[in-house]
Amino acid sequence: MNTYYKQPKLTIIGAGPGDPELITIKAINALGEADVILYDALVNSELLKYAPYQAIKIFVGKRKGAHHLTQDQINSLIVDYAFSHGHVVRLKGGDPFVFGRGAEELEFADRFNIETAVVPGISSSIGVPALHGIPVTYRGISESFWVLTGRNSAGEIPNDIHLAAQSEATVIILMGLSSLREITKVYEQYGKGALPVAVIQNGSLPTENVAIGSVDTIERVVQEEGIKTPAVIVIGEVVRKHPQALYTLALENHLLN
Repeated sequence: MNTYYKQPKLTIIGAGPGDPELITIKAINALGEADVILYDALVNSELLKYAPYQAIKIFVGKRKGAHHLTQDQINSLIVDYAFSHGHVVRLKGGDPFVFGRGAEELEFADRFNIETAVVPGISSSIGVPALHGIPVTYRGISESFWVLTGRNSAGEIPNDIHLAAQSEATVIILMGLSSLREITKVYEQYGKGALPVAVIQNGSLPTENVAIGSVDTIERVVQEEGIKTPAVIVIGEVVRKHPQALYTLALENHLLN
């Protein structure tokens, strides 16, 4: 047997919402054992310091309208590098199983009998609101929460937004800033124009920015605050727990009346 042979392996890691200190110890240990790292656009590059110096580090990020590599190309890289170099770490923002296509990459590697492992990460859907004092559930206010994508695979807002808008649940929407107008129109359709909304850009990072408003006003507030992608949208009464919300929403209500 070739003494230089390394067992092919894929570890899919969630890097958390952006702050490098929010990655897990298990993820850091896996990075330290990597031969190749394929990392995404929303991954903080500071995390690469935990990888061996000699490890190959490849940016494979995908952003709206600017895909560096297709998903098929990324899948092929995973398999090729696993067989040629050994341990491939797939470093993904947030949690790899929350709109991260981690399961797809895992299944692709399984077809080639490559050993696989998963290290969960803090999803921005929960972590970013929490960092702003917004709980996704709160006794007596919200007993459940939905996590939705702003666009489905057909490029449309998902039908589940209609179901979510009719519920009392907190709704967190990822990758939804470009769909904000369509989303608010759905809520207005169900008579929920006064429902509080927070839109948080670059959550957990020094560059984070937040807009607080209601369904009726959030589009204007987002424009005034200069909110850009990536951003997390939080809709529900729990938004009132944000330190800025009581003043902002009270002022908004006064101006409307």
